[in-house]
Amino acid sequence: MKIVSKQNQLDNYQAKVVASTASGFGLENMDVMFLSFALSSIIAELHLSGTQAGLISTITNIGMLLGGIFFGILADKIGRIKTFSHTIFIFAFATAAMFFAHNLTAIYICRFIAGIGAGGEYGIGMTVLAESFSKEKLGRVSSWVGMAGQVGAIFASLLAALILPTLGWHALFLFGVIPVVITFFIRRHLRESTAFTNSSKEKHGNVKQLFATPKIAYQTIALMIMAIVQIAGYFGLMNWLPTIMQKQMNLTVGASTWMIATILGMCAGMLTFGWILDNLGPRLAFGIFLAASAIGVYVLTLPSNVWSLILVGAVVGYFSNGMFAGYGAIVSRLYPTEVRATANNVIMNVGRCIGGFSSLAIGFILDNYNIMTVMVFISTLYIISLLVMLTITNLKAENYKKI
Repeated sequence: MKIVSKQNQLDNYQAKVVASTASGFGLENMDVMFLSFALSSIIAELHLSGTQAGLISTITNIGMLLGGIFFGILADKIGRIKTFSHTIFIFAFATAAMFFAHNLTAIYICRFIAGIGAGGEYGIGMTVLAESFSKEKLGRVSSWVGMAGQVGAIFASLLAALILPTLGWHALFLFGVIPVVITFFIRRHLRESTAFTNSSKEKHGNVKQLFATPKIAYQTIALMIMAIVQIAGYFGLMNWLPTIMQKQMNLTVGASTWMIATILGMCAGMLTFGWILDNLGPRLAFGIFLAASAIGVYVLTLPSNVWSLILVGAVVGYFSNGMFAGYGAIVSRLYPTEVRATANNVIMNVGRCIGGFSSLAIGFILDNYNIMTVMVFISTLYIISLLVMLTITNLKAENYKKI
């Protein structure tokens, strides 16, 4: 009876870890989507130029990079749980503060602060997961949490549909503070992992460890390149393609319909990727999904009606974003406890900051070339990521299992 009780207690604690981490991811993505849905209203109210509007997202990404580095180091030094709570409170309240932002300067400040909090949250959440589950389950658990981010996107779209027409964009951002109550309640029941408390305190949060030897430095830079491609492909495919199809292929599909189809595809892709990662290794998992993404962008030129476009969108979402949660799983395996949160945040937020410019690059290509050039550009990015991934020796199945 005691053995069963202890096992149930462990299962209950892991459920709390998943619930708290998932709520943080869901809130973060809901916050990002709030800006996407409200941007046209903000532009109209403040009479913004395209450059001024685009700078809102750029400033958010810069905040994410700085916050990711700072809070990653802090989480490795003083603890994951305490730091994770702070990051969630920061970006939640900064999101709610948009209610009071009535000029462009105030919006920039709010989004920068929100970015700082959101940038810290990702790597710490993945680290908490990695230190609460066996390494054999980390891919699948990470996929569950990744799916929570897509649930956040759905909630954002539903709230935007209800709030924007009646109360306006200011009121929409107030809802960013709601999940804090849930997160605060769950966080009270979490504790620092044994791996963290037993690790060497002198080495905690040292960014130099990410580049300690030529082999580790190459691994870190290679993973950054993969993260850049992941974010660039996501923004390129999800933000631009509906517009491309409508303007250049005379196909009209509602934004909400497109989003639901791609989100369902992404969730299915995450579940599949997590299973392959845990059972067959990272090289095969990333190899399949990167190769399929490189080919899949050309498939988007084939639809001849709305339903085929929606189906292809779901398939492309399956492969292009199914990999996302897997980055936290492999980074958590490849780097030691002392710098695990730092590694996750630095690698992924470099990806966000640089990869986020893909929308600008695709806009430039469309202005000067054609849709096929866009497809070649995105496909080339995935091929580069695939080739880089194959050079990371620790991602070989035999090496990965020993870590």
